[in-house]
Amino acid sequence: MKSDSHRFCVAPMMEWTDRHCRYFLRLISRRSFLYTEMVTADAVLYGNRERVLGFSPEERPVGLQLGGSDPEKLAAASRVGADYGYDEINLNVGCPSDRVQSGRFGACLMAEPDLVAECVAAMGEAAGLPITVKCRIGIDDQDAEAGLDRFIDAVADAGVRTVIVHARKAWLKGLSPKENRDVPPLDYDRVFRLKTRRPELEIVLNGGIGSLAAAQAHLPHVDGVMLGRAAYADPYLMVEVDAALFGSNETPPSRLDVLDCFVPYVEAELARGARLNQMTRHILGLFHGQPRARAFRRHLAENAHLDGAGIYVLLGARRIVAGEERVAVAAE
Repeated sequence: MKSDSHRFCVAPMMEWTDRHCRYFLRLISRRSFLYTEMVTADAVLYGNRERVLGFSPEERPVGLQLGGSDPEKLAAASRVGADYGYDEINLNVGCPSDRVQSGRFGACLMAEPDLVAECVAAMGEAAGLPITVKCRIGIDDQDAEAGLDRFIDAVADAGVRTVIVHARKAWLKGLSPKENRDVPPLDYDRVFRLKTRRPELEIVLNGGIGSLAAAQAHLPHVDGVMLGRAAYADPYLMVEVDAALFGSNETPPSRLDVLDCFVPYVEAELARGARLNQMTRHILGLFHGQPRARAFRRHLAENAHLDGAGIYVLLGARRIVAGEERVAVAAE
């Protein structure tokens, strides 16, 4: 992996960053690092592996994010992920939801740095891949200075070289995960101090970054940035990433280029049994802020979920957003 591989990342997001979403985002940016949704170690070991792990080679580079706290299970799941062809395995130590806490993984593990260190060491030995960690700056009343330093030192001693830090404490009691997106305040400076203290580590900043310009403003202080909801709501903001952050000279695709390249993928997935709305839900923001974007979204929202909905629905949406409404009406 190149040293700048995490310069721009899209966050793992439950119910969002599935294989269809990642394939679509890869059409916009070839260099951004993508992640799966969080997958529990148990789901990998005992579930439908192709359903939870399958992906298209075109998605790479892509990391598998695992959730769990049992070193043996995480090691076994990491080995399976390596066999599937993932470029790295990431351990989730940042999700604050009650469901995740009840399984003893996610942000609650920040209180157990020695256990996390044991987990990542076992994962690295089993997978033979880079093991990364996504964490918060702390949890609840934990000291965000001493607590984060101890946590980072522990995972670094266990072989982790890349840490993605969401610059907000996880509040495990008294706040819902939705409320925890805005409270307590973000503390980017804490992540910058971490990079200064451990300059040999690759530190990626996450949390509240809403644009490419904002991402660029942080890069003098850290090695990479990770966007989540902003990249999902307005995916085309990623079109400048390859040139601006990686020095690419390739001509970026237009929004219609992206849509046209997505069509054959959708056709192939429909033939494999996927439902149309499983794929089109990820592209609703492609024309964000553009003329006829609302009509594009409405057409897909009203038609893609219907039984038997086929590629003609997506092609109709394309004609609408391209300004060919009357053609679409005549054809349908």
